[in-house]
Amino acid sequence: MVGHLIAPEIEELVVARDFATIREVFADWTPIDVADVVADLKEETRVVVFRLLPKDLAAEAFAYCDFDTQQELLHDMAREDVAALLNDMSPDDRTQLFEELPGNVVSELINSLSAEERAVALSLLNYPEDSVGRLMTPDYVIVKRHWTIQQSLDHIRTYGKDSETLNVLYVTEHGTLIDEIHIREVLLAPPDSIVEDLMDFRAEALVASDPQESAVEVFRRLDRYALPVVDADRRLLGIITIDDVLDVAEEQATEEMQRFGGVEALEEPYIDVPLMELVKKRATWLVVLFIGGFLTATALGAFATQIEQAVMLALLMPLIISSGGNAGSQAATLVVRALALGEVTIGDWWRIVRREIAAGLLLGILLGVLGFGRVVISAYLESAISEATWLLALVVFLSLVAIVSAGAIAGSMLPLLMKRLGFDPAASSAPFIATFSDVMGILIYFTIATLLLTGVML
Repeated sequence: MVGHLIAPEIEELVVARDFATIREVFADWTPIDVADVVADLKEETRVVVFRLLPKDLAAEAFAYCDFDTQQELLHDMAREDVAALLNDMSPDDRTQLFEELPGNVVSELINSLSAEERAVALSLLNYPEDSVGRLMTPDYVIVKRHWTIQQSLDHIRTYGKDSETLNVLYVTEHGTLIDEIHIREVLLAPPDSIVEDLMDFRAEALVASDPQESAVEVFRRLDRYALPVVDADRRLLGIITIDDVLDVAEEQATEEMQRFGGVEALEEPYIDVPLMELVKKRATWLVVLFIGGFLTATALGAFATQIEQAVMLALLMPLIISSGGNAGSQAATLVVRALALGEVTIGDWWRIVRREIAAGLLLGILLGVLGFGRVVISAYLESAISEATWLLALVVFLSLVAIVSAGAIAGSMLPLLMKRLGFDPAASSAPFIATFSDVMGILIYFTIATLLLTGVML
């Protein structure tokens, strides 16, 4: 809200060339607030504002800008300003930007970096895409086990200003991570004691080649702000902080939600995705569901005679069939999320089945009672209660119990089956559950109706 209020004022200052006031306005601003205001400025004004910001503030604010704004700034700024901006950016934020840009643009930008920053950028980009190595930064503070606390504090004062975080110090020996120490322990220790006195040799670390999703799981399990990143020989390569992991978690949750809705994951924000790409992303599972509808039509065709003889069966069918799909979707959502959080594994399938059988039966009975009552009350209001009414109500009750139970079991088992087969549980569960629930629901419903209503309504 503040950004929307102040942006026109900033633009007036730019027109008036009152650059001193602009510098004064942004002097005490946080990077994220600067990024919010910049997003509301006209394109030509953004460049002027960025050139007036202190180098460190400009680099941090640039990292918070959305990708479109970053692209526009890189295009409009002078080459030397772009070089200064990229050199001052934190390595992990710069790597994230490079991942989004075309290869030829990245090559040009990397050449604008200093020799030291170019080596860092190329090192990070050399790791596989979506690996932990792409998230890490080499800006951290190390100490030695034989140093005194006073030596360590002096070292922090000298080199700590460039560190991504000072919450944790890392103890290395010949480049190998041997422990990590929280800064609180160092600050409270006597100045003449040595670092080794504070060590417990239980440092947790991520491996650079691991997938980024594993970092999310480890951060969640350990409840940490930062974690070291090592190679296969446990040599310290960098650190990852929670802000980068939260970005991965958000992207992961977004993709999972989109796939569960039967949509391939979008690479850009919804509003920025080209129309044809949006159609393409959504078409695959719609076609699968449409073909699955053929099975539903075939199942209905097998009971055409019963439908002709008892129209009431057809009228109640959507009510009953949809209940199975809804129960299946609920179960699938819970299991997919539990799998993503590591709460369950494929090996827990029998425990899950038992829970869903019990839950399905109870839910089915609940809905069955409501369905039974609906049939009876409707007949009573129409003064048409007969033997057929009670049998039809019983068909509805038994069908709902069976269909909801079947939907719950299928919804819980399909994600596990898909994961076992190597497919994405979120992407494949929802469409298959929809088709399964329709087909099985029709078969169960009309089978029970045929058994109980033959000679009465059929």
